[in-house]
Amino acid sequence: MDALAVLDLDDGPVTLRRAVPADLPELVALLADDVLGAGRENVAALAPYASAFDEISAADGQLLVTVATPDRVIGTMQLSFLPGCPARAPAAPRSRRSGCTPTTGGRRIGEFMIRWAVAEAGRRGCAVVQLTTDKSRAAAHRFYRRLGFAASHEGMKLSLG
Repeated sequence: MDALAVLDLDDGPVTLRRAVPADLPELVALLADDVLGAGRENVAALAPYASAFDEISAADGQLLVTVATPDRVIGTMQLSFLPGCPARAPAAPRSRRSGCTPTTGGRRIGEFMIRWAVAEAGRRGCAVVQLTTDKSRAAAHRFYRRLGFAASHEGMKLSLG
């Protein structure tokens, strides 16, 4: 599998690459191993995830990334590159559903992921990078502010299910 980026750590490399179908069980388990995902994700029923994976993989402007050590998947993020009408903002990537295993803390793997995503946005000609994070995630808010993001908008959503 082709690496999009590699972070060399003392205990081995961390590789950022496009997700493949074989990653799904680990990706779903990763998303479920979270205080918010625990009640939302269903690791026993992979069919809906496989269907979503196929749609994401086939769609222009969508990129599902896996972050892995040689032994296992430790992180993921989905980037959506959205065209925009304003001339100064030809496209804006939006990071959705990103995260790492709890054991990655302090190793700068999350920073590696986000910095790569920002660089990829620049490579694709984007003028802005935006992301959403749950209001309850104070540590995530500090992390993103440390990387230069600003809480400039108030997000809203309406659950349909």
